[in-house]
Amino acid sequence: MNRLSELNISNKNLVIRVDMNVPIKDGTVVDNTRIIACMPTIKFALENNAKVLLITHLGRPTEGSFEEQFSLKPLVKELSRILDCKVDLVDSLDSSKIFNSSSNVQILENIRFFAGEKTNSNELGQALGNLGDIYVFDAFGTSHREQSSTHSAIVHSNSACAGILLEKEIKVLTKALNESKNPYIAIIGGSKVSTKLELIKNINTKADHIIVGGGIANTFIKAAGHEVGISLFEESMVHIAKDLLKDSKIILPETVVTSKTFEGDGIQEKNIAEVRENEMILDQFLNEEIESIISSSRTILWNGPLGVFENKYFSRGTEQLSNSIAKSDAFSIAGGGETLTAINKFINKDDVSYCSTGGGAFLEFMEGKDLPSISALKAKI
Repeated sequence: MNRLSELNISNKNLVIRVDMNVPIKDGTVVDNTRIIACMPTIKFALENNAKVLLITHLGRPTEGSFEEQFSLKPLVKELSRILDCKVDLVDSLDSSKIFNSSSNVQILENIRFFAGEKTNSNELGQALGNLGDIYVFDAFGTSHREQSSTHSAIVHSNSACAGILLEKEIKVLTKALNESKNPYIAIIGGSKVSTKLELIKNINTKADHIIVGGGIANTFIKAAGHEVGISLFEESMVHIAKDLLKDSKIILPETVVTSKTFEGDGIQEKNIAEVRENEMILDQFLNEEIESIISSSRTILWNGPLGVFENKYFSRGTEQLSNSIAKSDAFSIAGGGETLTAINKFINKDDVSYCSTGGGAFLEFMEGKDLPSISALKAKI
């Protein structure tokens, strides 16, 4: 796979697919984490006298039509501030401004405004892939999607390579997959077993322990024969959860927080054997066994919170987990939007060895799947 860091890009025109799908409120970016993650590639290009045209999606507009609320104008403002230079917004693939501006940094208007993006159109892919001299793919978070800017553009480009962020993601996650040191534990939280079943199965063959949280834990608690009341769980996954429990790697919580409503009516802390039919489990606490397992681990994979941590009544478990991982000497990897939000809320991000920018892409990579964008890049050699 070609890598931007190894190419001579002096005086080249680079089209860089990034992932700057960030939250925006009242026309202002409220969390620029994903933008900051793209900076190494952008700055490398500028330091090597290249011109840059950025491509990203934002939100879920109706494909093929302009919607002001999904315009990249707030990104232009934030990029200009971070880079301390003028950034031009380009609204058409036919624009004469592309690579002919006084600014060395341009950004194409929301790629999802362009017809054919989601269907992986060859026509759009050809247009994007050959706008510049090199098509640089640096959007790991979208690498599991087979769309025009993430796949067809790479396939149809004259030259394509991995950006610095993508290169780092692949290196670190591959290390976690193939060179993890034991004891190796995984914390898998979130709402549904079904969305993370392949990850759990794959990790189950490698990890020493798997700590489950959220709705996923509820399904396993049900499979272990306990009452979960009106908690979120997947009845169709209970039999699979029972089979996974046989390996004795899945660790269930002992103490949970129950409530009759999400608003916190009738909150109680109790043993999992004491949950009643009219209650729902909305948080879980770490016990001495789990704390000990985390502190003695050498590799930790974390994806998903332990409870509804956005609500102050049900945030303690995820806060405990965050702090335990922060104190650990293990090589820790975290991925997924909710996980990164929890990290930013409870601890210093630097206390986690590596935070992946991917959500679905992170899951699929850790399942051992070939991601379309990465496969396309490998085929360009």
